[in-house]
Amino acid sequence: MAKITKEMALRYHEQGKPGKIEVVPTKPHSTQTDLSLAYSPGVAEPCLEIEKNPQDAYRYTAKGNLVAVISNGTAVLGLGDIGALAGKPVMEGKGLLFKIYSGIDVFDIEVNEKDPEKFIQAVKAIAPTFGGINLEDIKAPECFEIERRLKEELDIPVMHDDQHGTAIISSAGLLNALEVAGKKIEDVRIVVNGAGASAVSCTKLYVSLGARLENIVMLDSKGVISKDRTDLNEQKRYFATSRTDIHTLEEAIKGADVFLGLSRGNVLSKDMVRSMAPSPIVFALANPVPEISYEDAMDSRPDVLMATGRSDYPNQINNVIGFPYIFRGALDTGATAINEEMKLAAVRAIADIAKQPVPDVVNEAYHVNNLTFGPSYFIPKPVDPRLITEVSMAVAKAAMESGVARKPIENWDAYTLHLKELMGYESKLTRQLRDTARRNPQRVVFAEGIHPNMLKAAVEAKAEGICHPILLGNDERIEKLAKELDLSLEGIEIVNLRHDREAERRERYAKILAEKKAREGYTFEEANDKMFERNYFGMMMVETGEADAFITGVYTKYSNTIKVAKEVIGIQPEYNHFGTMHIMNSKKGTYFLADTLINRHPDTETMIDIARLSEKTVRFFNHEPVIAMLSYSNFGTDTCGSPASIHKAVEYMQENYPNLPIDGEMQVNFAMNNELRDRKYPFTRLQGKEVNTLVFPNLSSANAGYQLLQALNGDEIEMIGPIQMGLNKPIHFTDFESSVRDIVNITAVAVIDAIVMKKKNQ
Repeated sequence: MAKITKEMALRYHEQGKPGKIEVVPTKPHSTQTDLSLAYSPGVAEPCLEIEKNPQDAYRYTAKGNLVAVISNGTAVLGLGDIGALAGKPVMEGKGLLFKIYSGIDVFDIEVNEKDPEKFIQAVKAIAPTFGGINLEDIKAPECFEIERRLKEELDIPVMHDDQHGTAIISSAGLLNALEVAGKKIEDVRIVVNGAGASAVSCTKLYVSLGARLENIVMLDSKGVISKDRTDLNEQKRYFATSRTDIHTLEEAIKGADVFLGLSRGNVLSKDMVRSMAPSPIVFALANPVPEISYEDAMDSRPDVLMATGRSDYPNQINNVIGFPYIFRGALDTGATAINEEMKLAAVRAIADIAKQPVPDVVNEAYHVNNLTFGPSYFIPKPVDPRLITEVSMAVAKAAMESGVARKPIENWDAYTLHLKELMGYESKLTRQLRDTARRNPQRVVFAEGIHPNMLKAAVEAKAEGICHPILLGNDERIEKLAKELDLSLEGIEIVNLRHDREAERRERYAKILAEKKAREGYTFEEANDKMFERNYFGMMMVETGEADAFITGVYTKYSNTIKVAKEVIGIQPEYNHFGTMHIMNSKKGTYFLADTLINRHPDTETMIDIARLSEKTVRFFNHEPVIAMLSYSNFGTDTCGSPASIHKAVEYMQENYPNLPIDGEMQVNFAMNNELRDRKYPFTRLQGKEVNTLVFPNLSSANAGYQLLQALNGDEIEMIGPIQMGLNKPIHFTDFESSVRDIVNITAVAVIDAIVMKKKNQ
């Protein structure tokens, strides 16, 4: 992680539109009718419905997905009492985290009021706007009373994240660290350095999980909190120890199993860590400087289990692992509160995630091959996509079981899919592809079995029941890589095509290929040499029916793959060319883009084949094609070069496919804006239709187009592809260095392709 400077931070918050969040409309607003529905007179109808039934506010307004992040600025980060306005950047940041991790909308509200009673009344007065209240950066002890009162007096979830967020995440980490250390929570001695809101809440939650009060020692700035002290508030008195032999941190920590630091930097020395019990657990959570640095803790003894609040070290105690999903589960059940049962459910769900195999997206984000449960990984990473489903569902179930849910969830599978789609982790199209493939899994050959992503994809596809994988490559190297990545190869066939035991099959494939291409100058010897190449060998497996589909491309140059595919598999007889397509899932809908991989400089004949293949492929994915053939000119305004070729191709398609909505050549803006297109070009066959298929004039524009869309839109769109169109058998390509998810999606497409071809040939 880059070192953050003052200049970098200020520039980040100031550049472009100042701040970090904005309000975005969720309904159409481009016409007068839209505006009349959004405001007067149409808005009166939901107002009247809510007047009759206040719960209808969750139906007709954003209340059910809207949280207030509220602060008075009295305890902002490590900056202290800097005032409500100065705390606004933090509250905006919290709103951003809510949105990107759980899809929850936020208004940040800074209340310039330090008096607890007046602050409570202000929050109560604005509470009808929101589905939940996230209290933030309010100093102790006032925060305890403020939260208690608001929870009692409001019928929506209220949580002071500074208290409970850290408590929930550190509790999950503690449970797992204890498991790694082989200790039980009821037996361990715990030292807590710090007695603020977060420390008190953490320690209370540890007690709820089984820690014994008599085994806990808490310290504040004056030393050990003991029963003989007369300066203690109610929260501190709860943890006062009766021990009289300890007064300092150095004395308290001797023989302790757990250290929880929520205080200030560099107060825990190496010698103190050395004085702890075997396999000590050290949670040094002061930020940005922990109570002891990660390096010093590791240097003090090899068996220490360490967590900090920092992202540049293992086991980060980060509140973002909890609060977005706790509120998600609470909002989705219409909960009246966030209670102890919901917090404990979140703790256990977070702890369980760290014990499961880590998704590839997490490994990629942290530039590692494989995170596994143990001393360096006992807390999930914030980017883990399972948090939205596992934690939100656990919290929602606890809300229902504890009786605070007003809107019970009845279909948990549907809720899981909703959460994945909400965050863009899964689209309806992706789910349909995988579900369809699962109904009739086929034998799929993965060309580059020694590539980590292809190996992971094969294992994942097998686990999901999408296919029966066959890996090509050196079996010893594949098995070694699988072991390094902690992947099971059970049920997966490995074919070492260069091994002596495959000699008979190589010769058989060579004979078939040589006979097939005899009049094109092929000899048996030449064909036999080619069988040592994975693309030739793998495609021959499909050609002979010994496999059903083939996936290649993470290493291989496309030019080579295209050549091999034409030689071994061949193009479908009704076409002279084949191509590829990318599917783009976006908030606006699903779009099909062609040809994104194969044909560099297509002429008229090639463009006709691409258009025909596109029409067929879009129908294959259960969509009605509406095709725009793109160019830099519109409908004959340029009469030479590629516009002329496209113009002729459109003319052919319209003449031979009179019922197909296809037109061009046209610029992208006219293709995507049917109102603009229909007004300026009323003669178009696309009149009144939304284009969903874009045929580009050449490979450069198609490839650059889909990659530009992907780069600019990031998580807001999903690209599936390239999808092969026009070969005789299911031979499919991946982009260079495709992600595991990309390869699994292409595998599902290849399986469906194989199923359809088999039915066609029956």
